[in-house]
This record gives sequence, C-alpha cells and structure tokens, in this order.
Amino acid sequence: MSKGVKDSAVVLVSGGMDSVTALYDSVSKGAVEAAISFDYGARHHARELPLARWHAEKLGIRHVILPMTFIGEHFLSALLQGGGEIPKGHYEESSMKQTVVPFRNGIMLSVAAGFAESCGADRLVIAAHSGDHAIYPDCRETFMESMASAIRLGTYAEVRLLRPFIELSKGQIVKRGMELGVDFSQTWSCYVGGARHCGECGTCVERREAFLLAGVCDPTAYEREGALPVRPSRQHEVDRR
Repeated sequence: MSKGVKDSAVVLVSGGMDSVTALYDSVSKGAVEAAISFDYGARHHARELPLARWHAEKLGIRHVILPMTFIGEHFLSALLQGGGEIPKGHYEESSMKQTVVPFRNGIMLSVAAGFAESCGADRLVIAAHSGDHAIYPDCRETFMESMASAIRLGTYAEVRLLRPFIELSKGQIVKRGMELGVDFSQTWSCYVGGARHCGECGTCVERREAFLLAGVCDPTAYEREGALPVRPSRQHEVDRR
C-alpha cells in the first residue's frame, strides 16, 4: 500500500445511495486515499459492488474490495445468500430486522481502521444516517461514538471516524447528492438483488420515499411501484383519522 498523505480519508462505499454520496461529499472536502467495499456474501452484492467501483473510477479514487466470506458462511441474516426471504413493506417495520447482519458495522469499521492506518489515511467516513437508527443498532450515534473512541485510541494515527450524515434523513442525502452531481441511476438499494429494483422491499420503499420527499425525479427502474406503505411511526396518526 502507499504511504498516503496526512489528512486524507478512506470512505466506506457499498454502491448504495448514501455511501456514494458520502464519497462525493468527501472528495469535495479534501483528499481521499481510497474507497473500500466489503464482500460478505449479501445477495445484492453482484448488483451493488460494481457501482461502487464505477463511482470511484469516475472520481479517480482507488477502489478496494475486501473479502469477508466468514460472514456469509457463519452469520444469520435474510440479507445473506441462502438466508430467508427479504421482507416487503416500510424500511422501519420490525420485520426488516431480519435483514440485519449482526455487528456488521462494528466488524467493517474495525477492518477499515486498520486499512486506513496501513495506507496513511487519518480519517474514516461512513454514511450512516438517521433513517438507519430504527433498525440497525450499529448505525446509531451512541454506537458510532463508542467506535470512534475505540478507533482513535487503537491507532497510532488516531484515526478519526467521520459520519457526516448521521443527523440527516435519506431525502436530505438525496438533495446533497444532487448538489454534488451524483448520478443516482448508478446506485443500488434493493436487497433482493434481481435484474431491477423490486420496488417493494424495505430498501426500495426507502429509496422511493427519499426521492419523493426530496422533490427529485427518481431515475430508478422498478419492477413494481404500488402505493408506498405508511411509516410505522406515523401509523397511529392514520388510525385516528
């Protein structure tokens, strides 16, 4: 690996909307040493990871895919190859917990911290956002604060963990991406991993909702585009009408 440059970043990029926007956001703010992706056996990786590489190459950023086959082989999650059926409905439905890969961000950030220090970077960027908090415990700011302390204390370079979108909604991330010129047609969200976005799984619903709330034309081709389900946190409002 190269020695890198001081005050440079490594960005975690899956190929989804949020992480791709975080890559462009990071480039707009300073030097980016590398974009890293993780191949851990998710059923949608064949669709998602090539798009992470596409954006990194477009920006002239080195892209590295780190294999984590042990996750797909030993962890339990509907998101993984051979897991259960991907649930349909709103992203915040309790059924979406089936897609949680246990401690995924903790594992990826630990590896990314070692990678960053090895290539001379002193910042890590992850695109966790407020919409993730309802489902993923390892996306919440309390967890991120703890990981940030562990990474800083556990590296000679005192690598900093940046989470620029932690207080933003996905709709706000779409707006930021549009400001940065992100081509969202070259991003992937659907957990099913078919030829096109299914339009009905939790991540497709979240994607559709984000463009709607942002007031931005959605460039995505969906298999099905029925009415969006009601967000669970607002269901009581609907029930009282």
